[in-house]
Amino acid sequence: MAASNADIAKLNFEDALAQLEQIVAQLESGNAPLEKSIELYERGTALKAHCEARLKSAEAKVEKITLSASGEATGTAPLDVE
Repeated sequence: MAASNADIAKLNFEDALAQLEQIVAQLESGNAPLEKSIELYERGTALKAHCEARLKSAEAKVEKITLSASGEATGTAPLDVE
């Protein structure tokens, strides 16, 4: 299954998330045979990791505007998400 997951790296966040949602729906339905369920789970795990990496990358690029005491923009600083 790893070879067929090579396409995941090319997906944007939205497409990867849509595929992940489809996989979750298929697994929750309980209609897939065991082997297919395992393949779906493995692909879902790879999609989840890809989505998390894309989000982390986006967070690193987001900056907040810093203001002076008078309220004027003075520059930017990394966004503290914690």
